[in-house]
Amino acid sequence: MGEPNLSRRTFVVGAGAGLALAAGAASSALAPAARAASGPAVSEQRRRAVVIGTGFGGAVTALRLARAGVPTLVLERGIRWPITPDAETFPHMFSPDRRAAWLSPSTVLTGSPPRFWKPYTGVLERVRGVGMDVFCGAGVGGGSLVYHGMTIQPRGDHFAASMPSVLDYDAFDRDYYRRAAAVLKPEPIPDDVLAAPSYRSSRMFLDRVADSGLEPYRVPIPMDWDVARRELRGEITPSYTTGDVLYGANNGGKNTVDRTWLAEAEATGRVEVATLHRVADIERDPAGRWVVHVERITTDGDVVERIRITTDALFLGAGSAGTSRLLVKARAKDLVPDLPEGVGANWGNNGDRIFSWTPVGDSPGALQGGPACVGVRDWDNPAGPITIVNGGVPFPTDVGTTSVIGFSIVEPRGVFRYDPVADDAKLHWSQTYDAQQTAATTKQVRRILGGGKLVQGLANITLDTSTVETTTYHPLGGATIGDVCDPHGRVLGQRGLYVNDGSLIPGSTGACNPSLTIAALAERNMDEVVTHDVGTVF
Repeated sequence: MGEPNLSRRTFVVGAGAGLALAAGAASSALAPAARAASGPAVSEQRRRAVVIGTGFGGAVTALRLARAGVPTLVLERGIRWPITPDAETFPHMFSPDRRAAWLSPSTVLTGSPPRFWKPYTGVLERVRGVGMDVFCGAGVGGGSLVYHGMTIQPRGDHFAASMPSVLDYDAFDRDYYRRAAAVLKPEPIPDDVLAAPSYRSSRMFLDRVADSGLEPYRVPIPMDWDVARRELRGEITPSYTTGDVLYGANNGGKNTVDRTWLAEAEATGRVEVATLHRVADIERDPAGRWVVHVERITTDGDVVERIRITTDALFLGAGSAGTSRLLVKARAKDLVPDLPEGVGANWGNNGDRIFSWTPVGDSPGALQGGPACVGVRDWDNPAGPITIVNGGVPFPTDVGTTSVIGFSIVEPRGVFRYDPVADDAKLHWSQTYDAQQTAATTKQVRRILGGGKLVQGLANITLDTSTVETTTYHPLGGATIGDVCDPHGRVLGQRGLYVNDGSLIPGSTGACNPSLTIAALAERNMDEVVTHDVGTVF
């Protein structure tokens, strides 16, 4: 697409010179050069800058490079999800199809009915770990496709308690948070929408918070609430107003990153987004350049081409799970032998908890409005700060239950370790520590939803569903500032290699949803890179 192709040189190389095999291949942990004797031939490209991932970090990175005049290739393993009002782009929570899961033969989302199908490059991946599984968005827009959109700024003391100490909260408050919010345009739910019948669960939650003596909170969401009004008037098929958003919002009203930062980046003509390009490995060549081993795949997951991309600047924005796994693999397989020892460590789940709340005798109803737009910031609790939000569920019938989501501050005890059989890195998380966090958070949630009392028995049933399946939507860490990267995301000792996503953050973002903080941190990092590295390092 115009300028980026001027720097592209593509040609076919014989099988003996090929370099890539699928990440996660079950055969061996051999170096890439030894693993391409069969399958598609390898083509080569030379690029000035490559970004892996199209989530918050990758999208911000691509736009800032484009503004600096740098032709940039952005690699995305998934597809584009073209969203327009009243579309059926995404599947539905209680009637999923193969679009719902990333190359899985069955449903991966907890609570969604079990279904079986031919694997597809669907919108949600479940990365299986030991003690914890991670949910990741797949497609152009990354996690912004499947998140509720809770855009919450932490308080200064909680920022300091969870973020790297070199980061200045005042600068974030004054500048970087403002920049990210100006793009996302988050707004709280308006009175008329909140008053609609489908938002009964939200109003019930706010009443319980007020009864507990805490201040209810309308969570800013990066969406056009006029779209919700159109749904309520029957003009378009409901998505927000029925809470059916976990596989993506079909109404086109959410300011996902593919419609904001990334769209602006592509509009410059300097950024090319290559979809269905799955990165298998990264390595450093003898000249100190970065080599990205890519598989171009079909929507069925079949590899149709292997590509070896050489670049002077490689930006990892594949999210905590994706970036950490690539780095751990590169270190274990001696592709980048001198990576810092802290690669893969200091990981946490942002204190995520999902509760089932059943207020007996006062049902939240069916098709509960969303996204998660009301909550409480219980930030002065002696047991530790916690943010709790109500997440409406699109139950087709009234089952008397809704969901409640909690964020707190956790110690970054998780670590990714290389598995040579799977040729992948696997997350390890302590279930003992997780149980301790569950007990503390459950007590706070029950007190709040009980109107200030620890309501017992059938009067107010609150269950932590994470004890059944320990999962998180908000992985953080694995390439943290100080241990793996400098204060602006440069990987220590690795000229031209950068991390610019949630991997930089050790486990928590001040008891808040991490999306706003990740975007703000990415903006901050790119200020430094654009000023000092563009034109010198690459």
